[in-house]
Amino acid sequence: MDKEENKEASVSISNNDTGTNDMEDDDYDDDDGKHTVVLGPQVPLKDHLELDKDDDSLRRWKEQLLGDVDTTKLGETAEPEVTILNLTILTPDRPDLVLPIPLVRDDKVYAFALKDGSTYSFRFSFTVSNNIVSGLRYTHTVWKAGVRVEKQKVMLGTFSPQQEPYTYEAEEDTTPSGIFARGSYSAKLKFVDDDGKVYLDMGYCFEIRKDWPSSA
Repeated sequence: MDKEENKEASVSISNNDTGTNDMEDDDYDDDDGKHTVVLGPQVPLKDHLELDKDDDSLRRWKEQLLGDVDTTKLGETAEPEVTILNLTILTPDRPDLVLPIPLVRDDKVYAFALKDGSTYSFRFSFTVSNNIVSGLRYTHTVWKAGVRVEKQKVMLGTFSPQQEPYTYEAEEDTTPSGIFARGSYSAKLKFVDDDGKVYLDMGYCFEIRKDWPSSA
């Protein structure tokens, strides 16, 4: 699993998964939250729109950034809020597997499974409210038998609040194949912004199998 975007196989999720708790935070966090960009104090978006309102170039830039935001409904909250809604696993010739977050694990503590050597991609949906979120990014780290086998850091960008969810879709990838690739994996997924604010920090487990699960 060596891709710059996200990588999963079959997943079992638990916000307090014991398998992932054994891994050191530094092993998947590195500098996340440790070297954040100092942007100054947050200002409610409603107040921010009033700043330099006589400057036409700044006004146009703000309008372009905000897009279809209904400025009449903006509140007084300075902190942005990002909610990760779901994770969808996309595989050719199979139904999309939509997993709500937090993920729900099955009887064997797996949220889903993929066949080894199979082609797949994934998609996130998330909402942004209250204020603009700057430098939203995620870190995804995977371990097998206690050994880290993959780590990705992906910058998503800066997003303004809107009612409709945003969608991020990764490039197509292939799960590892062979007897040594099959089995259980543990992982951690973390979303954070330039201020170091964490919106999701979730540990989970997943599985790669020889064949597709019959229930998928």
